[in-house]
Amino acid sequence: MKDNEKDRRKPDASFTVGAIALVFLAIGYQTALFIQRATVARVVGNSDHPDTVYICASPYSGENEYAGLALEAGDGVSGDSRSGSGYGTVPGTSRSGGNAVRSYRKNAPHSEAALKLREKYAGRSFESFRFNPNTVTVEELMRLGFTLKQAQSIDNYRKAGGHFNRKEDFARSYVVADSVFRRLEPYIDIPALDINHADSAAFDALPGIGPYFASRMVSYRERLGGYSCVEQLLEIPNFGEERLEGLRDMLTLTPPAPFRLWSLPEDSLALHPHLDRHAAHAVVIFRENSPLSSRSVERLREEGILTEEQAERLSRCLLE
Repeated sequence: MKDNEKDRRKPDASFTVGAIALVFLAIGYQTALFIQRATVARVVGNSDHPDTVYICASPYSGENEYAGLALEAGDGVSGDSRSGSGYGTVPGTSRSGGNAVRSYRKNAPHSEAALKLREKYAGRSFESFRFNPNTVTVEELMRLGFTLKQAQSIDNYRKAGGHFNRKEDFARSYVVADSVFRRLEPYIDIPALDINHADSAAFDALPGIGPYFASRMVSYRERLGGYSCVEQLLEIPNFGEERLEGLRDMLTLTPPAPFRLWSLPEDSLALHPHLDRHAAHAVVIFRENSPLSSRSVERLREEGILTEEQAERLSRCLLE
């Protein structure tokens, strides 16, 4: 009786064989999966071959054209130009003939298959460094912590004509999580638009501008010889204070060449938008009969040569 009970508690031989077979099947599957991943990675890696490109500037100085690539937060650096991360721009320095030489390492673009493999099998890591969301590359976005799909989404938005004018614009992108934006906000660097060098396309990208005002901003700049202050945008018909205030924090300017009010010939003076032929002729007569120390826009207004509006607008210009 007891022997029969023991026999019933023993596992059936077929069950034991099946269990062992299942274990070996699972091991075999995992092994095959590992081999398949390794094979795919090897094939993609062999076909990728990202050659390393070195760009050297010799001797190094702060005025060098590569000085703009100076290290920012999160960049790797070493006296050996071979050091640094596997991709991206990694400055280094060395000596050549007693002069400092700065070299930059940057890999050629990886294939899309290689980038996907890196994202799938490599551990997620990120860096923090200064970047302009309007010019940062897909690879650099991945270094910042975005997935390949997210980085491509940002790039596609720019290719479709999208532009980030402020940090908040980048935060509103649906692929930028709040936690990611909080980490990256101190590193976002969107340069202000120089209104004396921007073309109509750059003006058009500003909020509230559009093609009409973009073309007017360029043509009026040509007539002025360059903007002396951003307030001169208000001299464009219908531009308006509200539009300017919405843009002010995004604009800057490089001072233009001064308008030579006290030396240009009459015909050249008459081309300025704040002078007409009659005023230009009167300015020439005034300066011929007034010492240099007494010449000013205010004197021209007092003498009746300029109207109040002409004097106010001309006073905003850089003059000599």
